[in-house]
Amino acid sequence: MSGPVKTRPYDNARRAAAARRTQQRVVETAHRLLLERGYAGLAMADLAEEAGVSVPLLYKVFGPKPQLVKRVYDVLLAGDVDPVPVAERPALQALAADPDPRSKLARYAALGRAMAERAGPLTSALLAAAHAGEPDLQAFTATIDRERLAGATALATHLAQTGALAPGLPVERARDLIWLHTAPDTYRLLVLERGWALDDYEQWFATSLAAALLPSNTRA
Repeated sequence: MSGPVKTRPYDNARRAAAARRTQQRVVETAHRLLLERGYAGLAMADLAEEAGVSVPLLYKVFGPKPQLVKRVYDVLLAGDVDPVPVAERPALQALAADPDPRSKLARYAALGRAMAERAGPLTSALLAAAHAGEPDLQAFTATIDRERLAGATALATHLAQTGALAPGLPVERARDLIWLHTAPDTYRLLVLERGWALDDYEQWFATSLAAALLPSNTRA
């Protein structure tokens, strides 16, 4: 009588790695098709065919098209199909540990530049479709605005708690100013429409935030 079949310990890891590669391929394909065809022109069946997956699998892993688009956006922002929690990301941990307020804002600007570089063109296209009346994207717009506001609130609160904000500047006003700097339309206007280089955009981001948030003796 044969004994129980033993599962090789690396089988699960191999399956997980294969699933991750599949998800990355779907995200990259969806990103390309969204830029080429727009939201309305993206058919889930076409995406499944081009990504080499079945339509049922596409829906099972990503959900309907609005959820898939949000997942693509999230992956582009994070730069990884399976990102670590925000609080555990090394760049944000380094920002929190930095004792220099201007350096903190320079780090934040670098993060903003990197996220805009990855996700900015797609975000601008999706928001344009939402403003044009695409009903599926109304919730997307509201969600990413809330998420940006949460991030801006976290930074403003951190700056206040470390004594970095200019005297008399309320946390709520600091939050709103940070939120403005991270707005997709800010990137769209300066980089996509006015043709600013990303280095110039990042430098403006950092110096403008410092001028708006920090005491005058720490801005220069």
